[in-house]
Amino acid sequence: MSIRCTVWGENIHERENPVVASIYPDGLHTTIAQALSEDSGIVPRTVTLQDPAQGCSPDILAETDVLVWWGHKAHGAVSDRAVENVTKRVWAGMGLIVLHSGHFSKVFKALMGAPCSLKWREAGERERIWAVNPSHPIAAGLPGCFELEHEEMYGEPFAIPEPLETVFISWFQGGEVFRSGVTYQRGAGRIFYFRPGHETYPTYHDGNVHRVLRNAVRWAAPVGAPRENICDAPNVPVHEALEPIEARGPSLHGPGSAGYR
Repeated sequence: MSIRCTVWGENIHERENPVVASIYPDGLHTTIAQALSEDSGIVPRTVTLQDPAQGCSPDILAETDVLVWWGHKAHGAVSDRAVENVTKRVWAGMGLIVLHSGHFSKVFKALMGAPCSLKWREAGERERIWAVNPSHPIAAGLPGCFELEHEEMYGEPFAIPEPLETVFISWFQGGEVFRSGVTYQRGAGRIFYFRPGHETYPTYHDGNVHRVLRNAVRWAAPVGAPRENICDAPNVPVHEALEPIEARGPSLHGPGSAGYR
């Protein structure tokens, strides 16, 4: 069965910055989707911040097996409703791939419960990406390391929770290192953060990066039906208790009440 992949793009830099527009004339989201489409088992589509519901409507997400997220300039413009829609679907089983500056997105920070801060420098440095977990499915078919001639530096400490797995570590020309490929599980949903992708460099035209993205989508794809009720908090009536009981003492909530949220 094909993997339905939605690529979410902020779509601002490529419309406002001539350097970015020259590298990604159809938008970063389109270039990423084209790379994913090289795998016949992945069916990508694109949405942007400018779309209705900011591209994060329940209907779109219900038809998404894996969401790929690229944002930078407008993290604050993403609505709380969009964030809630995305995070609920991840908990229910939708896969999520967060790219580059998406570490500061509301979606990623909400799922990590952490500031996700780091050191950075924009100097077009060489980045050497090491597959420190070469047997991981996301590293399949990749060399032990590969290089990007020009990239923005991200440096440790990276204020994230301890990853489930670290797949890649980067070294930069200025000497810093960074956990550039890490995985998480939130509820039924798998999450992969991948560091490279600064918009003024042609990172998303690189063949090794393409392979990482395709591998990541396949790894993050859900297995089985989504857990639609995972975010529910049902008030179980006394008569539905597994063992016979009687209600004792005062209660703030009546039978069937949804409670405070």
